[in-house]
Parts: sequence; structure tokens; C-alpha cells
Amino acid sequence: MTEMHMLRVEELRQVCVLLLDAAQKRFGAEIDVSRLGVDHYWNVDLRSAFGMVEDPASGIDVGQSSDDLAELRALMRRPAGDGPVLWHDLQHLAGVLRLLAYLDLPAAEADES
Repeated sequence: MTEMHMLRVEELRQVCVLLLDAAQKRFGAEIDVSRLGVDHYWNVDLRSAFGMVEDPASGIDVGQSSDDLAELRALMRRPAGDGPVLWHDLQHLAGVLRLLAYLDLPAAEADES
């Protein structure tokens, strides 16, 4: 397997820290999601997204940033024996990360005013 195709979790962790530090510098330590006016977003079901189905329309649903935040907070409160459910919890993390990416779009700034 070539270097380009190797997913290294430690590198991913480092990139997350780098990007989250940059997001905190850009937006501050807290973002009031309720003031953004963009709570809902389009989401593609994992099986449709990675199965490359011919018509992914049936796999499109609606995600919700406030739900993503609530689920991630619930994850932090789970007892030690009830660890993460990766396929579920990572989707909520991805939703929050996509929100940060959206907020950094030049057009998103204009939408907020």
C-alpha cells in the first residue's frame, strides 16, 4: 500500500488539533449555534455515500447541528463501559466539523448579517 493511501490515526489526530486550533482562533472558544440560522443541513447516508449507488437521492436525509452537539455531549457523559459507537458518533462529529467549514466560507459571512 502506498503512503498516500495509508490512514494514520495519529496524523488525523494532529490535523484535528491543528484545524480546531485554527477554528478557535477564527471563531472564538464558543460559537452560539442557535444564532447562526443554519441548524439543519443535507446529509448523505453512509451506505449511499460510500456504496456509490447510482441514485443517491434515497440516501439523502436532514442532519441537525444542535442534535450533533447534543449527541457529542452525551458521548462525553457515557459511562466508561459504554464507549463510542464509531459509525454513529463520528457522523455527529462530522456534522459539527462541516458546520465549522461552512462558517468559514466567504458566502457564509454574508448570510449571517
